[in-house]
Amino acid sequence: MSNFQYKARDRSGKLIKGTIVGVSRTDVARTLEGTGYIPISIEEAERPSERGGGPLSGIFKQSVKLVDLNMFTRQFLTLQRAGLPILMSLNTIEKQLKNPYFKDIVKEVSSTVEKGSPLSSALEKYPAIFNELYVNMVRAGEASGLLDDILDRLAILGEKELENKNRVKAATRYPLIATIAMCLAFVIVVTFVIPKFAGIFAQFKADLPLPTRIMLGISTTIRTYWYLFLLAIGGIVFGFKKWVRTKGGRFIWDGIKLRMPVFGPLLVMLAMSRFTRITAILIKSGLPILQVLDMVTRTVDNAVLSKAIDNIANSVREGKGLTEPIRLSGMFPPMVIQMVAIGEETGKIDELLLKVAEYYDEQADYMIRNMSTLIEPIFIVALGGMILLMALAIFLPMWNMISLLKQ
Repeated sequence: MSNFQYKARDRSGKLIKGTIVGVSRTDVARTLEGTGYIPISIEEAERPSERGGGPLSGIFKQSVKLVDLNMFTRQFLTLQRAGLPILMSLNTIEKQLKNPYFKDIVKEVSSTVEKGSPLSSALEKYPAIFNELYVNMVRAGEASGLLDDILDRLAILGEKELENKNRVKAATRYPLIATIAMCLAFVIVVTFVIPKFAGIFAQFKADLPLPTRIMLGISTTIRTYWYLFLLAIGGIVFGFKKWVRTKGGRFIWDGIKLRMPVFGPLLVMLAMSRFTRITAILIKSGLPILQVLDMVTRTVDNAVLSKAIDNIANSVREGKGLTEPIRLSGMFPPMVIQMVAIGEETGKIDELLLKVAEYYDEQADYMIRNMSTLIEPIFIVALGGMILLMALAIFLPMWNMISLLKQ
């Protein structure tokens, strides 16, 4: 699958420009004709990695945080609704930005617009900041003359995305801190406490209990081969990251994440919220359904769900509706399927999908608020097992020594 830039005319003769994913020019032409467009030109687009990325791309990799992008979108929206021209709006925002890298990017975008390029084309040069979803929605806003409405939807989408990311961080903060604390406690006991007791027990020349021998073996191994442990951990982390970056590895890992206890259902809720919200906003923005599905496939941050959406897009391309392919995918809860079915019948699929997104947001928020209650039993069992092993390793020999002293 590749990106193709196209020019086409709709039934009224209006010129339409955009980017669409397809196997070949013929496949893209067939897709456009299926949506009622008459293709004029179809050219394969450059991949983001092939672009220069502007004069700012260099050795040091810099980034723009989502909160900065959301602020840019919200400010741009306010200035557009106030009636300022696009160029003046960009210049005004550029003067107020704190991030020097983003400030230079906006300055370059402003310069490109000043030379006569559309805003969407200027933003498209920086895919690391303005992704395909952002660019295509701006392009739709330019074509329809409703750029302020599109910016409003982008601002809502970005703010919801940031809110969901903060939710995930909040949900994982307690388990992460608890896990680190447990590991540190285990290392301290094994490295410093157990060896001290071992010296005392050795003076009595008594057989040590099994838990104590296990802990002593772990202690000796860690203190003797600590550098090998560090290398092994580093190698595992590096190998895991490389594996996850592969297509197969990413697909397997994303599937595992969705099946995890406690966190799996939360990730499913957040993924459903993202899918339904983005789909609803793109449909409401006037984009063709096939282009919507192609864009959602690349913006949903889960390879398993992306594959399911891609299969749905292929079914729609063959002339089928949305409901049946979504049901057959096996990835979507009954609520989503029912809402899509009703939306197709009433022609209000965007409104119903937004309701679904709001429902999943509420469910995810409730689950996060109760996350500690759900996780506590797991940590109590794990922590209890560690404490039991350490207690047996320390106290069993002490009881043996007391027995020996009494004899």
